[in-house]
Amino acid sequence: MQRENVAGQTEATGGKRASTRALVSWVLFDWSVQPFYTLILTFLFAPYFANAVVGDPARGQALWGYAAALVGVFVAFGSPLLGALADGRGRRKPWIALFSLVLVIAMATLWLAKPAAPSATIVIVLAAFVCAAVAAEYTQVFTNAMMPGLVPPDQLGRLSGTGWAVGYSGGLVSLAVMAGLVVAAPGSELTLLGLEPLLSLDQLTREGDRLVGPFSAVWYLIFMVPFFLFVPDVNVSSRSAADRSAVAELWDTVKGLPQYPAMLYFLAARMLYTDGLTAIFAFGGIYGATVFGWGALELGLFGIVLTLTGALGALAGGFLDDRIGSKRVIVSALLVLIVGALGILSVDKTHVLYGVEVAPKVTGSSPFSSTGELVFLAFAIVVGVVSAPVQASSRSLLARLAPPEKITQFFGLFAFSGKVTAFLAPLLVASVTTATGSQRLGMSAILLFLVTGLGLMLAVQTRRR
Repeated sequence: MQRENVAGQTEATGGKRASTRALVSWVLFDWSVQPFYTLILTFLFAPYFANAVVGDPARGQALWGYAAALVGVFVAFGSPLLGALADGRGRRKPWIALFSLVLVIAMATLWLAKPAAPSATIVIVLAAFVCAAVAAEYTQVFTNAMMPGLVPPDQLGRLSGTGWAVGYSGGLVSLAVMAGLVVAAPGSELTLLGLEPLLSLDQLTREGDRLVGPFSAVWYLIFMVPFFLFVPDVNVSSRSAADRSAVAELWDTVKGLPQYPAMLYFLAARMLYTDGLTAIFAFGGIYGATVFGWGALELGLFGIVLTLTGALGALAGGFLDDRIGSKRVIVSALLVLIVGALGILSVDKTHVLYGVEVAPKVTGSSPFSSTGELVFLAFAIVVGVVSAPVQASSRSLLARLAPPEKITQFFGLFAFSGKVTAFLAPLLVASVTTATGSQRLGMSAILLFLVTGLGLMLAVQTRRR
């Protein structure tokens, strides 16, 4: 059985496992940050921004795509340098605290996004989104680098998979809280659970949709407390590294990459398939909302279904990772992901599977009552199930392959690989959408990144343990 080479991966643990309290607290980071990705980036705020704040769905999707592309630039070029700084100076928690503060402030600022907002407000909201996304990604560089210090190498897959599963569960619970307890359903004074909303919110100014940002900020503040209290922050810096500049350290690492051919292929593959995967989540909710006229109710239910299936997929993928290897999990998941993406794109208002005619959704009908919606949902569930193993096994594979003394630098390069071309998929989606006026044609560009990433991943050679 082929397994990834993990020689020397015993940073801080000596092959031992950290306390259960420390592991639970580390996993809670994924729980804490997930509402940003679930509520803001994917299911609730992004479609609201495109359809209500901007008012023109195509233009709103384009603006959101340009903002996401800018995030990719900042993350790509900032993450490796930050990793070098951390490895040379040891502690990671101060960096996590700094970017956590930026993340919380930026998410709270999204409250300003009123319907039909003036151009100045749209700029502020987009700037807040960019700051929040960059801070969330920077924070993960440091939390991911702590993994090899918490468990032995043969448990990295389970730790990473459990983190992703808990993160998806956090997204599910936060969606349930927002839709079931806080926000009234459209056209009703009650929540989706038939309860009186905990807060009195103005539907005319869409305070329920705008509350997503502040809610995510408070959620993050509360659930990050155990991380700062109980996760060990091991100092791994060396005297030589500390005496050199971060740029010099990073340059030495980059020059040494040819010594790790498997790492080179892996980072190149991840650079592309992560770009495509991110674009699917960034624009999937917007596409569904436009094709079927989904409102907050449908988007909330859609998000709950996908986060639940994603959590199950992450748990299963984590255990498979430790049994059959990260590469096999990633390749298998990418194949299924491509099929799911093709299926999503096969659906429009009156067709499924590209040519099969179906009745369009009746305005005012119950959620997911049309054939097109059900087919769209089925393929979206397929994407949700396999997307988590792709991401979790990518994280554990990097932790296994990277030299322990440069683990944060390599997780910086890991973030770099996920973002250096991240502007391409959103930019291509935005450009094609603008040029053709078709969101479907715009999203079809995502497949190029998934297929090419799969091809490169097949070239990654892993050695026997």
